[in-house]
Amino acid sequence: MSRNPKSPDRPSPDAIPASIRDRSIVLVGLMGSGKSTVGRRLAQRLGMRFADADDEIERAAGMTIADIFARFGEAHFRDGERRVIARLLTGKPMVLATGGGAFINDETRALILKDSLCIWLDADIPTLVERVGRRSHRPLLKDRDPGEVLRELAAVRNPIYAEAHIRVSSASTPHEQTVRAILEALEQWKS
Repeated sequence: MSRNPKSPDRPSPDAIPASIRDRSIVLVGLMGSGKSTVGRRLAQRLGMRFADADDEIERAAGMTIADIFARFGEAHFRDGERRVIARLLTGKPMVLATGGGAFINDETRALILKDSLCIWLDADIPTLVERVGRRSHRPLLKDRDPGEVLRELAAVRNPIYAEAHIRVSSASTPHEQTVRAILEALEQWKS
């Protein structure tokens, strides 16, 4: 069964302004906000390539993010993260999911805001706790209460995420609704 290219699930190429289609879309937000899952679906809808910055960092380093944190520390990780994101943004436009702390780094944030369209996926703490509980690979949650960590991170990071060009709620509804909300925001966004 083929999809109608003008169906609500797939915007026509004209629905998204050319100024947006010609630049990368970078998703930022706290861990568990759905950046990777939503990003994959969004890229598919827009006919763009998808990349997950964390996967790209692991590939470049030849080790997991948890191992990079344990062996070299967060500062070393953030430097590598910035370099990988810079490399990714110099290529063909894509949808890029970043790690939760990437946008907090001043240099990385300036790069993202200059060279892409940045979307903050904002979710409430209970939703984030439920989502991060499904996976145990997150270094910042090691041996700590996820709710407490996420509340602390939100207090520091949310004002910085608010610098993103667009804010979209990533509620405890299916990710497909978040994708639709992003598509609607993109149709209305003016650079």
